Amino acid sequence: MPVPWFLLSLALGRNPVVLSLERVVGPQDAARCSPGLSCHLWDGDVLCLPGGIVSAPGPVLVPTLLQTELVLRCHKETDCDLCVRVAVHLAVHGSWEEPADEEEFGRTPDPGLEDPRNASLQAHVVLSFQAYPTARCVLLEVQVPAALVQPGQSVGSVVFDCFEAALGAEVRIWSYTQPRYQKELNLTQQLPDCRGLDVQDSIQRCSALPWLNVSADGDHVRLVLDVSEEQRFGLSLYWNQTQGPARPWWHRNLTGPQTITLNHTDLVPCLCIQVWPLEPDSVRTSVCPFREDPRAHRNLWRAARLQLLPSQDWRLDAPCSLPAEATLCWQAQDGGPCQPLVPPLPRANVTVNKALKFPLLKGHPNVCIQVSTWEKLQLQECLWTDSLGPLKDDMLVVETRDSQDNRSLCALEPSGCTPLLSRASTRAARLGEQLLQDLQSGQCLQLWDDDLGALWACPMDKSAAARSRVALLLYSPDDAGFERLVGALASALCQLPLRVAVDLWSRRELSAQGPLAWFHAQRRQTLQEGGVVVLLFSPGAVAMCHEWLQDAASAPGAHGPHDAFTASLSCVLPDFLQGRAPGRYIGAYFDRLLPPDAVPALFRSVPVFSLPSQLPDFLGTLQGPGALRSRRLAERADQVSRALQPALDSCFWSQETAGTGSGMGPEAGDRT
Repeated sequence: MPVPWFLLSLALGRNPVVLSLERVVGPQDAARCSPGLSCHLWDGDVLCLPGGIVSAPGPVLVPTLLQTELVLRCHKETDCDLCVRVAVHLAVHGSWEEPADEEEFGRTPDPGLEDPRNASLQAHVVLSFQAYPTARCVLLEVQVPAALVQPGQSVGSVVFDCFEAALGAEVRIWSYTQPRYQKELNLTQQLPDCRGLDVQDSIQRCSALPWLNVSADGDHVRLVLDVSEEQRFGLSLYWNQTQGPARPWWHRNLTGPQTITLNHTDLVPCLCIQVWPLEPDSVRTSVCPFREDPRAHRNLWRAARLQLLPSQDWRLDAPCSLPAEATLCWQAQDGGPCQPLVPPLPRANVTVNKALKFPLLKGHPNVCIQVSTWEKLQLQECLWTDSLGPLKDDMLVVETRDSQDNRSLCALEPSGCTPLLSRASTRAARLGEQLLQDLQSGQCLQLWDDDLGALWACPMDKSAAARSRVALLLYSPDDAGFERLVGALASALCQLPLRVAVDLWSRRELSAQGPLAWFHAQRRQTLQEGGVVVLLFSPGAVAMCHEWLQDAASAPGAHGPHDAFTASLSCVLPDFLQGRAPGRYIGAYFDRLLPPDAVPALFRSVPVFSLPSQLPDFLGTLQGPGALRSRRLAERADQVSRALQPALDSCFWSQETAGTGSGMGPEAGDRT
């Protein structure tokens, strides 16, 4: 977390502390050392390339502590800039190995060679400095006399004057040696703005800065820029990231005074504001007022997304860095908590917006990712359900091996890991012998394997699927959020039981056969087996249907390789126009995403349900004459509703924020 230079109120009003700063005269950078050391600052900046960690060949110098101090770099008495002085404390790391006795091997020591233990030490110390939008790296050469070289002891420090930075900026500093013998030191600090410093007579541009106040007003946050009439200034909003460079979000050149309105859903902890007068070499003031705002932290988790990438990779996408850990877990089909899989993926800190590798041999829909803070579970997603289908009635068998290669097998259940040949009264114990046979005959899928053991997914529902009714889901892929919602519905329906067909789980077949051929084959099989085709209406689906109804003789429009909905209209519409749809089709749409009267009248010749508000009727119609009794049906509807709600909320929230403009942009409001 950044170390604040001073306390900053949310309103950014009058500053409680004013600092007086030392002055450094002249534009040149400089370095100085503790007594007994010698140091030299290389001319010009160097490339910031820390490289990998290498083993120390003997005693070496390493940085042990970073300290900073604010100073003023002054070109004239009243022409100064804010500057960060950095002190690096150094210590001796490692020691000399005892030399072999040369006389023992028949060799005579050379009296002309100096014992390296009596030599001085030299180090190249790099200081890396970042303050949005600039970055610098400088190289300091430090030499320590032999008399001060004691393993593990501090030898003193080297001081660099200085890195210029903007008032109010957040700065990050790293220090390491070249070559690098240990993890680099780092420090993040928030600089004060003009109001926190006694610089009115030294930095003349402070008097011309736009003053910024932030205030809350219900569901909105107002940025009030108190500047003189007709003064022109720049305003930039950006996401200040701990991992990686800052990400620009919104920028405008405006004329004062102004009030900028942000929706409360736009707030995230790393949202920062930078403001400056539109003048040459103007001072920029940056503030990040939402770091501790509870709403901002809630919004950050709402915006976070887990994403499955090609080649067994995954990624956590978020506007800001997240203090969280990730682990894999196994989600049983019949519910219950997702059980951590400790061997494949121990708990580890998550780096957002970076591809991470799954340590698995194969994917499985029941393998999920949990992202947690120290307080609670924040995110859980079973990423493979989109590509491999819904959760399966599989048993996870854990194989462990000891140092003598002795092996034991147990099945993961809510009560723990049950030995396969135990006398317990659990499902795994009752089916232990069958699970062993499945393992030996190759019926189980191996998910992970190393010297410690292995994980196997063994199917438990070999004949249940044959007795269930089939449902073919057709939808328009409006956006990724709506596709996730359809995937959640399909997965939930499979628990009824129903056999669900949806293009999300058949991308390979779609690409090989083409959307039209795939749909014809699925529709024919569904109707031959007494199943039902479900039309999921969305704004995109309604628009496509209206386009076809206006010109029913037109050829299918251009569609993507996975767009089964567009391809299906050529035979879906004739079924409705010729009266063949009742008994074969039903319709549905999602609450809040589509008005009830938006479904075209032609499709109301079959039942059309609003989800999740009409789930019991929808599920009863789906299952047909053999549907569950009303009480059981209501219980199943409640389960499906709970499964849908997170994806529905996310889809609705995404569409709502997308409707505010390009991205989540703020509005330049009325001029005050």
